[in-house]
Amino acid sequence: MKPREVIQRAIEFDKPNRIGYDFKYGHYTDFRGLDMKNEITPERRWQKPDFFADMFPKYQKFNGFMRLDDFGNLWGKMSHDLTGGGEVLEGVLSNWDNLDNFKMPDWANPANFEHLPELQKKQTDYWQTGWLGGFPFSLMRKMRKMENFLMDIIIEQENVLKLNKKIVDLLLGMIDNYGQVGADSIFFCEDWGLQDRLLIHPDLWREMFKPSFKVLCDRAKKYNMKVIMHSCGYIFDILEDLIEVGIDVFQLDQPELMGIERVAEVLKGRATLFAQTDIQKILPTGDRALIEERTENMVRLFHNDGGFIARDYGDYRTIQVKQEWAQWMRCKFFEVGGLPEQI
Repeated sequence: MKPREVIQRAIEFDKPNRIGYDFKYGHYTDFRGLDMKNEITPERRWQKPDFFADMFPKYQKFNGFMRLDDFGNLWGKMSHDLTGGGEVLEGVLSNWDNLDNFKMPDWANPANFEHLPELQKKQTDYWQTGWLGGFPFSLMRKMRKMENFLMDIIIEQENVLKLNKKIVDLLLGMIDNYGQVGADSIFFCEDWGLQDRLLIHPDLWREMFKPSFKVLCDRAKKYNMKVIMHSCGYIFDILEDLIEVGIDVFQLDQPELMGIERVAEVLKGRATLFAQTDIQKILPTGDRALIEERTENMVRLFHNDGGFIARDYGDYRTIQVKQEWAQWMRCKFFEVGGLPEQI
């Protein structure tokens, strides 16, 4: 089977001849990206604070680096931070009074996608996925800053829903562009979990955010695209809801956190797990026997006529996992999940 067929059959529970793979560092992947064109201007690269002295004078003594994102949020990371991540220092909508006049980034402009048809034709043997810059919560919480936005969900619901509509319209335009190009799926990140619960009460999530998930997933289905969602933390309480609205694939970095057997029972035959061996409880131990046992267990639990795609974590250095340990995982996945023909 070609890589694209393997992934499609895995997601549709249609008996692929092996599990799917998305390993980094030159090991092997069934995936290819279809990313919109997005110019990285100087202010969108990490700069020393004096670069932003005129725009953000109060951060002149910030001990690290700063950048703006496409929305205009100011990000910062400490000088010793090597991850490239950081967090929002100042949201672009620090005052709700600016909401009506706020201009969204030009992400949905068809010109940003004009290069993709040619690229798509070169990658037809592989599963091709288009990257969304987030889903509504992920984008809005940055515009307001997390500590403000969690309060907004309770006391500023009218403004939250108004901003949510602007974000949804933006994302619908992006989905349309990816669909017209012929992408196989869209992928987005939206972290909803703490260690033992959702960030907000599940009923409030269903009231405020579930409708938008349905609208966005429905638009992807219009083009026969699958929907892949990344989320960190404990999201067990809304797994059923997410499957209901149309999430096809869950990219989870900590599948053991929620009780991996429970997760397998909910997803069984209905949604695919896209994961490496747990980055919190298993991989960082450096215990080869444990890593190999839990890796094999994932295939046993989730790969049933499909339903499982193995991957690499994107930043082993930050979680202090040696490549040797990650290679134990990869080799075990290949052993029990089947080797691609290209290897």
